[in-house]
Amino acid sequence: MRTIDRLDGKSPIVEAYRSIRTNIEYANLDKKLKVILVTSTQQNEGKSTIIANLAISFSSLQDKKILLIDGDLRNPSLHRIFELSNSKGMMDVLKGDKALDKVIYHLQKGKLDLLTTGIMPPNPGEVLVTDRMKSFIEEIREDYDYIFIDSPPVGIVSDASVLSQLSDGVVFVISSGEVEMDFAKLAKEKLMNVDAKILGAVLNKYESHNSDYGYYYGEYYGEKKKKKLSKKNIFKRKKRLKIKKA
Repeated sequence: MRTIDRLDGKSPIVEAYRSIRTNIEYANLDKKLKVILVTSTQQNEGKSTIIANLAISFSSLQDKKILLIDGDLRNPSLHRIFELSNSKGMMDVLKGDKALDKVIYHLQKGKLDLLTTGIMPPNPGEVLVTDRMKSFIEEIREDYDYIFIDSPPVGIVSDASVLSQLSDGVVFVISSGEVEMDFAKLAKEKLMNVDAKILGAVLNKYESHNSDYGYYYGEYYGEKKKKKLSKKNIFKRKKRLKIKKA
């Protein structure tokens, strides 16, 4: 997979991620938004690709240090996106076997770090609710300006709901034409039931009627929107971005 750092800076896809980044920055004017979780309703909606590129986009900001964490202990994929080994990672730190600096990947020195899962545990759900997991997230907060956590789909397992309790906000990825709206609403309700702060949604894989465009990335901003997810106003304004095929 080509990440956006390999694309031309003027690419519409790169610009789409800048737009999402700007929306998150505006939601963080009081500087209380640091740990951001990204999830989806079901598998293969593109959330891991989106969080990887979002972290890369944030790393281009001046004087910002970004950490990308693969929190999907059931089906990790960030190591594959960046073509790295998953033989070491977060599980080694949680178990006390290795220090963080021994397992972290420096993708852009001083700008972007990646923490893979390491060897997957037999009880991923139980790992996420431990005091050690909570203290670990609190510890690394001090070392980064933004921390992005990739989680399993919230519509399938409860892991995302658990991780949302350790996060300051959640971005919800929706794959157009691949997920039933009722299922997406149910997934969103699961987050709302644990008082997760949903920052908004990214609509992925939208096929435009315009042949010049292949994908649509957008955020839901209010009550009146295409394929509504809920009546709750998530963002203050509406914006849609069409992305040319890469």
